[in-house]
Amino acid sequence: MHRWMPTAPRRVRSLADPIDREGLRDQYWERVPLHNLTKREWEALCDGCGKCCLNKLEDEDTREVVFTRVACRLFDDETCRCSQYDTRLNFVPDCVVLTPQNLAKVAYFMPTTCAYRLLHEGKPLYDWHPLISGTAQSVHDAGVSAQGWTVPEFEVPEEDWEDYVIEEPRS
Repeated sequence: MHRWMPTAPRRVRSLADPIDREGLRDQYWERVPLHNLTKREWEALCDGCGKCCLNKLEDEDTREVVFTRVACRLFDDETCRCSQYDTRLNFVPDCVVLTPQNLAKVAYFMPTTCAYRLLHEGKPLYDWHPLISGTAQSVHDAGVSAQGWTVPEFEVPEEDWEDYVIEEPRS
């Protein structure tokens, strides 16, 4: 299997944070159980890395999940956001809508750096998380986003996705 790890993503202009993080309870993620978060607080946990939009390969026997750099057809490689977030299920019916109710079932295939997964596992957020750093750009500056190195799924046949596997940090 070919291993590819992005080492030098192309430079992309700094973008405004599309998630409204103003006026949230101070450090709520450290004190409030996930199932008691408001919708805004839940959405603000997203760090904007875009890795949840990468296609993954799962071993049916071991449930080991590996990420590829093959992105969902709706993924915007520059902003690391879904281009049709509010209506994505109309285009990608099997897109997972992450909720406190389904997090335990799906956390294993979220990125190990994902705030939802980290908090579910009782771990702290990284310093580069926008809720801590105060800027959405920090996830890109830290080199942990998918910005600038994905390929759209319509350009790669599914049988070739193994050639696009990336190394992800282990939890």
